[in-house]
Amino acid sequence: MTEATVVPARATREAYRDRLVAQLAEQAKLICLDTDTGLFGGVDFGPAADRYVNLGIAEQNLMGVAAGMAAAGWTPYVNTFAAFAAARAIEAVKIDIAYNALPVRIAATHSGLAAGHLGPTHQALEDLAVMRALPNMTVVVPADAAAVEAVMEQATRLPGPLYLRLGRKATPAVPTAEPLVIGQVQMLRPGHEVVLVACGPHPVRAALAAAEELAAEGIEPVVLNMHTVKPLDVAGLCAATADARLVVTVEEHWRGGGLGSAVTETLAEHGPVPVVRVGMPDTFASYVGGHEPLLDHYGISAPAVAAAVREHLPRFSPPANPRRGGHPVVDPNGSGRVRREVEQ
Repeated sequence: MTEATVVPARATREAYRDRLVAQLAEQAKLICLDTDTGLFGGVDFGPAADRYVNLGIAEQNLMGVAAGMAAAGWTPYVNTFAAFAAARAIEAVKIDIAYNALPVRIAATHSGLAAGHLGPTHQALEDLAVMRALPNMTVVVPADAAAVEAVMEQATRLPGPLYLRLGRKATPAVPTAEPLVIGQVQMLRPGHEVVLVACGPHPVRAALAAAEELAAEGIEPVVLNMHTVKPLDVAGLCAATADARLVVTVEEHWRGGGLGSAVTETLAEHGPVPVVRVGMPDTFASYVGGHEPLLDHYGISAPAVAAAVREHLPRFSPPANPRRGGHPVVDPNGSGRVRREVEQ
């Protein structure tokens, strides 16, 4: 990549803000509901200024207001911290929004350990588990600013509620030739035997860096960006892991309930492959520090991913009956159709 084509680092929450402001000018039924997050401070909404409403720090009220407006024909984007969306306001999300399959878009910033400096009360390490458990909810974790813009464009046509997990600080663009499509996994790096499945800016970059480190040792991992945690791309995951000896998931979330659990559940049903989960251990953060130091301290990093592959790969031999030539995968949307994924 030349200097002329380098994309500057950008925060996913800022990409969301800028695209939403533009969409408010384009779509008359869009409305932005805020909880005094400060994300929109100083923003000029122009003619759409009356469609920005700051409800104050009242997250449950936020979700109830959004549900009512969605039921009346609006498409609300609601803004809060991930820790509050998935905990303080979850009853309203469950009953008012998900139960009624309303098109509320929950933009959750400071996800994972991004608010590390504020401690466990503001760290969101359970939100993927909570949100993916709710019927009708789509859960997306963009890995960079361009992915956020793609999600925002597709969200205008998405039925039901959306949980959009966003970061706090600027992160680099993820190199990919494949456009983001909600519900379809992105192949970031081809390979064999080992598959690294990641979601979110830091985990995806950790997986790519670990793959480069391992390649120097003769191990060539596949790297998948599983940006959509729900609905998970069952067919894409099964195709990518058809001949794998080991799958390693990488996420900025507790190891239970999030991406690692979703991948493990899927592969247990559709094609057993050993899975190792790299993520936050089963503890609240007791280490005080910023975002990146916390990630390193708790092993959500490229060295930790590479170490997991080195440790576990020798334990597993190649599949006795590799599924070359394709294997049937039941449509996860419940249509009853069977898709046949052929090895590329």
